[in-house]
Amino acid sequence: MTQYVASSTTNGFTMDDTSKAIIEQLQQDGRRSYAAIGKAVGLSEAAVRQRVQKLVDSKVMQVVAVTDPLQLGFKRQALLGIRSIGDIIATADRIAALPEVDYCVVVAGPSDIIAEVICANDEDLLRIITEIRSVEGVRETETFMYLSLRKQEYNWGTR
Repeated sequence: MTQYVASSTTNGFTMDDTSKAIIEQLQQDGRRSYAAIGKAVGLSEAAVRQRVQKLVDSKVMQVVAVTDPLQLGFKRQALLGIRSIGDIIATADRIAALPEVDYCVVVAGPSDIIAEVICANDEDLLRIITEIRSVEGVRETETFMYLSLRKQEYNWGTR
């Protein structure tokens, strides 16, 4: 009897149900031990360690500490809607290369690109907006300053 295991290939890594289960374990608790994950998914600690490394190396996932910027002294967070002229992908790549930009995506809608920035203060935000407006391909920007973060989660699973 042949057993079917769902899998897909992502960045040279074959994603199967076990890898998805490992990801879900880490999304619940990024500090969970490899031994505990192994127990939950039916693998040895060494096998989990190896799979996690392959998931990271293939850029399927990152293991990072998510911080609260306000607790670290950053006083401003903003989302920038950016309208572009010319090559949208090239413009987005130039914006994404800026160190102050922590999130950048090409979108469909009134904006072509959405970028998130985290700033020390209003002067820093103004400097970053001015820098983004000078990027080749940027036609105009619209700034949405965060007043109150109500929800930010990274546990959407692997579906």
